[in-house]
Amino acid sequence: MSMCSLPRVGHLRAQLRALADMPDIRRVVVWIGDDEPPELDAETVIRVPPGPEGLRLAAGRNAGAAAGADADLLVFLDADCIPGPDLLRRYREAAGRHADAVLCGPVTYLAQGVTASDPADLVAYTSPHAARPMPAEGAERVATPAEYPLFWSLSFALTPETWRRIGGFDEAYEGYGGEDTDFAFRMRSRGVPLVWTGGAHAYHQYHPTTSPPWQHVDDILRNGALFHQRWNEWPMTGWLEAFERGGAVVRDAAGWHRADDIRS
Repeated sequence: MSMCSLPRVGHLRAQLRALADMPDIRRVVVWIGDDEPPELDAETVIRVPPGPEGLRLAAGRNAGAAAGADADLLVFLDADCIPGPDLLRRYREAAGRHADAVLCGPVTYLAQGVTASDPADLVAYTSPHAARPMPAEGAERVATPAEYPLFWSLSFALTPETWRRIGGFDEAYEGYGGEDTDFAFRMRSRGVPLVWTGGAHAYHQYHPTTSPPWQHVDDILRNGALFHQRWNEWPMTGWLEAFERGGAVVRDAAGWHRADDIRS
């Protein structure tokens, strides 16, 4: 299943083309936004409108999982990710050995100008992001407790039973940031293994980004505070520290907040 909004519709169409000939799958698109989705080559399209604070990414993933509740395996791919030729096979194999786990494959970020057509053509560009462990092709490794914050929702798989055990994503998170790490902490607190899955490659299609994401400062502060309330620690500290160096936020005894938000 895929999460998409209007700026990523071209990426989504490339993803759906890559999945078109893969057997025994049902393509579910969750359209997040206040506009109507275009015509898409998918078996199921669900629209999740934004909330008061922005796009409802957590609610969208929950809606997608509900649509696939009768499946053997739920595979989540963000709209800008192309599945590698062995992604589904490797997730299925790993699920056979780790039925109670959340499975995460490596992700390669494609450079500008690299087109996504046949997934087999992308194999030559494989260069997984170095921030996360990558077992050998065909192998899996159970994550340590300290590695759970490395979970990214742009490519992962799990059984519906494991999804229900975790309880899905917390829909209190709206806008940008925090919901992935909260989901990871929820799985860890419930004793659900996180398994790094070698060979389940996804390829993230290029689009411009900013680091840190200045356009999302307020979302990150709000969702970070919610996360702190849930787990007694702050997520996204690298971004928050970068915002602080840029003069946008400060940290005091009350936590992180806008620099111009004076607190007594």
